[in-house]
Amino acid sequence: MNGTTQALRADRLYRFFRAGDEEVLALQGVSLEVRSGEIVAVVGPSGSGKSTLLACLAGLDDPSGGTVWVGDTRMSHRPERERAALRANQVGVLLQSGNLVPHLTIKGNVELAQAAARDRSLPTAQALLVAVGLGHRMGALPRELSGGELARAGLVVAMANAPMVLLADEPTGELDGTTEEQVLTLLRSMADDGTAVLLVTHSNHAASLADRVIGLDDGRVA
Repeated sequence: MNGTTQALRADRLYRFFRAGDEEVLALQGVSLEVRSGEIVAVVGPSGSGKSTLLACLAGLDDPSGGTVWVGDTRMSHRPERERAALRANQVGVLLQSGNLVPHLTIKGNVELAQAAARDRSLPTAQALLVAVGLGHRMGALPRELSGGELARAGLVVAMANAPMVLLADEPTGELDGTTEEQVLTLLRSMADDGTAVLLVTHSNHAASLADRVIGLDDGRVA
């Protein structure tokens, strides 16, 4: 279900890194937008700038040039404290490295994510975990979960605050076909409920789920 409200916009993003005397151009003028209710997949070879782009969109990194907007609010070029507050209330993030705190139970991880939000009308952690088939694993620690359970738990943490935008870096990268399908179904359901979803992926199946696919090559939209 494609929406009409612009939830995420990037205008001419540049990101430069210096390695010794070399300057690496990770992003070179990337522009994109994602509407509410839409899934956009960003694809491209390793080293094309996909993860750097996602970090800038999430406010985990600040672009060297250009601007990121979440709804009507500027995410980029503001203090990390302000970016973190905006992320806590408007942006769900699922990184390849995971987003679960190892010493907390799965339920505790979801409650921690919700503690930073201003919205107190959110579904309970228990209700969210039951909805993705993890009700019986609420008291488990991340290390006690299977790969498929970890993927679903990480996604619940990312969606815990009913974000306007969900950003996911290779959300199905290490999953078998059945579990990949479960995760993609959850993402599609979020989009159908109005969330703007952007996926960075190498999976052809995940890309086929998207409403639009954006190719990235050498830091530029291909």
